[in-house]
Amino acid sequence: MTRRASVAMTASTERQLQAHLLREDGQEDICVATYCPSTGTTRRTALLRTVILPEPGEREVHGNATITGEYVLRAAAAAQDRGEGLALCHSHPGGSGWQMMSDPDRDAESSFANLVRELTSLPLVGLTLAGHDGQWSGRHWDVAAGTEVGTTDCENVRIIGDRLTVSWNDAVVASPARRASQARTVSCWGARKQADLARRSVLVVGAGSVGLDVAMRLAATGIMTIGLMDFDTVEQRNLDRLVGVTTTDAWLRRPKVHTARRLLTENATAARPTISAWEHSICEPEGLQLALDFDLVICCVDRPWARAVLNAMAYRDLIPVIDGGIAIDVFPDGGGMRGATWRSHAIRPGRPCMSCNGQLDLGAVTADREGTLDDPAYIAGHNSQSPADGGQNVAALSISVAAGLLAQYVSLNIAPGGMGEPGPLQYLLSTHTLEHLESASRPGCSVEALIADGDAGPRLTGRHIAAENKRHDRARAQLPLAILAGQTADDLVWRWRSTLTTAGRRALLRSPALGRDPSSTSR
Repeated sequence: MTRRASVAMTASTERQLQAHLLREDGQEDICVATYCPSTGTTRRTALLRTVILPEPGEREVHGNATITGEYVLRAAAAAQDRGEGLALCHSHPGGSGWQMMSDPDRDAESSFANLVRELTSLPLVGLTLAGHDGQWSGRHWDVAAGTEVGTTDCENVRIIGDRLTVSWNDAVVASPARRASQARTVSCWGARKQADLARRSVLVVGAGSVGLDVAMRLAATGIMTIGLMDFDTVEQRNLDRLVGVTTTDAWLRRPKVHTARRLLTENATAARPTISAWEHSICEPEGLQLALDFDLVICCVDRPWARAVLNAMAYRDLIPVIDGGIAIDVFPDGGGMRGATWRSHAIRPGRPCMSCNGQLDLGAVTADREGTLDDPAYIAGHNSQSPADGGQNVAALSISVAAGLLAQYVSLNIAPGGMGEPGPLQYLLSTHTLEHLESASRPGCSVEALIADGDAGPRLTGRHIAAENKRHDRARAQLPLAILAGQTADDLVWRWRSTLTTAGRRALLRSPALGRDPSSTSR
């Protein structure tokens, strides 16, 4: 399979690179950095780690910039010692948008590609910084058939800080046309922002009451690529919270992600949306590897193991995670609701992890992984409420949790007023108070130490018995004939509705569009 390619770095790493590459005299400059690979199912990402600046005599600036072989060997040796790859970074001071390589650029990078691969066992990554607007472009120097070396152009380069900044390769991921169905959305943050936002792929983990609503809003916004991951089955007890899901879905034992995908497909405003659904747990190796294909993940699960996996991924693989949850406090005698609290926050380098900010009990992760979290003996000994001991939720309040997550999503991606994500927020229903929570990283936090470790970092995944059991219970061999017949009839109805939806979308596509976001000038 031909893999997609990308590059990601923290905002602090980018500041280091900009300080060196953007010169006051307007000339090009060059340096190298090490990277760790992060490998998903279809995408591989180079995670920049350490900037290695040239020492005196190792590079020459003369309008263009050149470096010596000794500099590359020194940097490659340092990368080899750490099990990392090498990225060659240079600037085009007057450039805007995604930069194409000039002949000198190509000659310089290709001359080092084989050497770097021999020394590090990883492909050379080339990066170009456009000085006029700060956009990045990138490519991986891969070995094709035989010994030929050529480039795989990246689809994007991502900068992770208080906002997620993305540079796009329009030739790989085309800027979408704006449709009349998105007119109100475009009027809020403009055509250029919409074209950027629509291309940022999002994985929603958990297709319950909160995740379903979050995913529906993303589809309506025009996001082109949305993934859904949940191993659970629609049950009768879910119907008071899964808006749009029907009694038929519960009777036919439909996976939550399949009903969610149907709803998203029918309500998406993107011209050609890609809605994927996986019956995996994020705790399974396959589930985590799928997550590494996305630019951002929204966590809508309340289990500690799943949260721990995503918590580590946010730092190790530089994929921001927006997380939150709700706790409803009821009187022990069943006399009604005492109050409710919901929280939301963005987990990323530069912010405390879920454990440090109090949203993840690491002591419960092992119990969840071993399947004892819901055991009454564990609950009594742990002296805390678990998802099995309560877990109250209602649709009227779950929409508020979804709204909190989506507000964090907009702040991280759009940065209204130039302000990025605000940090952890907490809403108290009893006093109707929204609070900014102060939290700090614990000294020596092992999770935050994983920044940009990628494939070399520890994975917290493993065999997930609960997920396997749910999938087994839905297997055709386990279902009564009446349900199998109902599924067949329901699938026929869905195919008819899907055909109608596709026809309607194509008809609207033939109507005049609002226009296309002007493409950036590439040089």
